[in-house]
Amino acid sequence: MGDRGRTRQHPPKANGPRFHGDPDRFPIMAEFIGERFGASVEYVADVAGGQGMLARELRKRFNYRVEVVDPRGWTLKGVESRAVPYVAEDASYYDLVVGLHPDQALREVVHSATARATVIVPCCNFWRDDRKLGRDALAESIAQWLDQHDVRYERVTFPFRGPQNLGFVTTPPNAVS
Repeated sequence: MGDRGRTRQHPPKANGPRFHGDPDRFPIMAEFIGERFGASVEYVADVAGGQGMLARELRKRFNYRVEVVDPRGWTLKGVESRAVPYVAEDASYYDLVVGLHPDQALREVVHSATARATVIVPCCNFWRDDRKLGRDALAESIAQWLDQHDVRYERVTFPFRGPQNLGFVTTPPNAVS
């Protein structure tokens, strides 16, 4: 009762997963990660991964160990998870950090790129506090940050319905080529 002023997010429906956006993004992203990283990664952080649909795909199709790091704690049965906010300092624990529409964790996922390979697909305006950015301006602002921190990256337009399908695949500055 005391939380009436706060915005509430609703847990998954009892009769199956419920999520916003294109449901095809999970198998498409899993396929991309599997093809791009292959056996070079084993342990993956799925940041703000919600119910764990991407985690399930990565585990089932590529046998990666995937942990959803999401403070909401609504993962599906059998999905490894930690119900805590993600912080960039945790990046070194993983081989790959994935932020597929990471909401408020966007900055932390991008900052992880200085230490670990990342796949980042921003969705919301959680990059700058001073003004709202559209998709392309958001991507440009993130690219500038990556450039300033010597993070190598590739821009990728993923083949799922957008407009939030523009992302980055990064390599940390100290990685051996």
